[in-house]
Amino acid sequence: MEMAEFYYDVIVVGGGHAGCEASLAAARMGCKTLLLTLNVDNVGLMSCNPAIGGLAKGHLVKEIDALGGEMGLNIDETGIQFRILNTKKGPAVRASRAQADRDLYRRRMLRVIQNQDNLHLKQLVVSRLIIDSGVVKGLETREGYVFSSRSVILTTGTFMGGLIHVGLNNYEGGRSGEPASFGISEQLRALGVEVGRLKTGTPARLDSRSIDFTRLEQQQGDVDPKPFSFVSGGIKLPQISCHITYTNENTHRIIREGLSRSPLYSGVIEGVGPRYCPSIEDKIVRFPEKDQHQIFLEPEGLTTTEVYPNGVSTSLPPDVQVRFLRSIVGLENVEIIRPGYAIEYDYIEPRQLKSSLEMKSVEGVFLAGQINGTSGYEEAAAQGLMAGINAVQKCRGGEPLVLRRDQGYIGVLIDDLVTLGTSEPYRMFTSRAEYRLLLREDNADLRLTPVGRSVGLVDDGRWDAFEQKREQISAAQKRVEEFRITSSSQGWIERFGLFGLKNGISLVDLMKRPEISVAELAEYSGLDKEFTSAVMEQLEIEIKYQGYIQRQIEQVARFKGLETMKIPDSFTYEDLRGLSAEVREKLDKVRPSTLGQASRVPGVTPAAISVLSVLLGRK
Repeated sequence: MEMAEFYYDVIVVGGGHAGCEASLAAARMGCKTLLLTLNVDNVGLMSCNPAIGGLAKGHLVKEIDALGGEMGLNIDETGIQFRILNTKKGPAVRASRAQADRDLYRRRMLRVIQNQDNLHLKQLVVSRLIIDSGVVKGLETREGYVFSSRSVILTTGTFMGGLIHVGLNNYEGGRSGEPASFGISEQLRALGVEVGRLKTGTPARLDSRSIDFTRLEQQQGDVDPKPFSFVSGGIKLPQISCHITYTNENTHRIIREGLSRSPLYSGVIEGVGPRYCPSIEDKIVRFPEKDQHQIFLEPEGLTTTEVYPNGVSTSLPPDVQVRFLRSIVGLENVEIIRPGYAIEYDYIEPRQLKSSLEMKSVEGVFLAGQINGTSGYEEAAAQGLMAGINAVQKCRGGEPLVLRRDQGYIGVLIDDLVTLGTSEPYRMFTSRAEYRLLLREDNADLRLTPVGRSVGLVDDGRWDAFEQKREQISAAQKRVEEFRITSSSQGWIERFGLFGLKNGISLVDLMKRPEISVAELAEYSGLDKEFTSAVMEQLEIEIKYQGYIQRQIEQVARFKGLETMKIPDSFTYEDLRGLSAEVREKLDKVRPSTLGQASRVPGVTPAAISVLSVLLGRK
């Protein structure tokens, strides 16, 4: 099959959040791209909770959008409740989160993919990769198709070797109602690739008609919902409320009595589960001192009766699920539409990847999403976007795009994976980013839109909007520096308590005062008529936190020498004098691409980095 229609520059395997971003990025950058999925109707499906964003995850979505990705636009078009989290804390840890209409989210993403130039979508099952002398040449499907390609991106989610557990019953599946995939993980194992097993889970879906919402605490969204995308047309769908309830001692008793029939505690499940999003049975066992756990009841859409009970993921038998759910206030008569379950799946230990997400052992194969040991839609989409960009760069013979840790949360995410690896599902937190004051949601476009433009992913419309915003910020900065309040400005003195003012004060100095909000100053001075709220918010953060931001900029400058000193792929550690056998072994296993990455390998000491720096300098 050497026919032209069976050749693609980039082939993406898997139509989840990673696969969507990877295929769209490759196609938008001008490459002939093929997206293969088990079920076309489930492209972009939210397999677990119907929400996008959250703590640190919102940062990832903003960065995906800034680079030219689709996730931010998709949630803005289909979101039914938007909230900014951590509003009482500093700007570095504030985060956006939105509930989605699950069906609308999937349908819009599918529509975008089906209408994207250079992108072909096919429903086929991949059986094996075609590899020649360590270089990928394409792949073969179960149906007998053979596709040639220079780059293949695997975004298999939980489908690779997927095994679903409900109580002590288990069966093969990639997620409920869909088959697992086999062949690729076995092929990679045979090539010497380290393949592990992880576990995740999901709660039962509840029928809203059987819930007594009058007994529950209502959680409304923000009055003025803020979109994720920097080029969004605004929030269009009706906004609805979620509700909060809690487990209790009776709930915990029922769960403890059912542990003997739990696959998690009877030795049936071998994979390691997520530390930061455990099942309800895991919470009961690990935190016996807690007499209640919070549950968020999240509607799955505007027209469905399904409700997602966030906080009670479980793989207990269905009868135990019904009993413990009905012990909870408001759920006394609840009906389950779909039972909760756990799923085990294969993943590739991510230290076997380059910083570009290309496999070290098979040239041209890129991995993104849960196959790399991560959890969450946002982590998957971020990796998919970068894998798509770098697959195109590979095809064109260009340098890969590798974001530094001071450039974005995406850089932190990928560097953590390829340097430290993971033995449990990895989740992004703001605490993982040492430069988080520089990596805020509000400035993601200022950090990354020029990067997206440089690789051809940011189109003219987005770029024009970005340049306009940048010019507005510059103009606003100039205005507040020039705007002065003098002793004769009686209205200002009374409004802002400036009694005793002698020499006058600039508006920018007034903005530095923590008790005075920039929004109030902008309204009183009339600047709110000249500049958008986003521009004024950007200005406020830069002014109020100027000292802290400058300190982090100086930290970045000091460490940039380490981050930019490259280690050649051919560099050998085996015979290096001055390095211990342990350090040589660790460096040889990870094969770091820069001195900065080498410094983060566990067990590699500062002294070893100094020695390595001297040796690299000589070479």
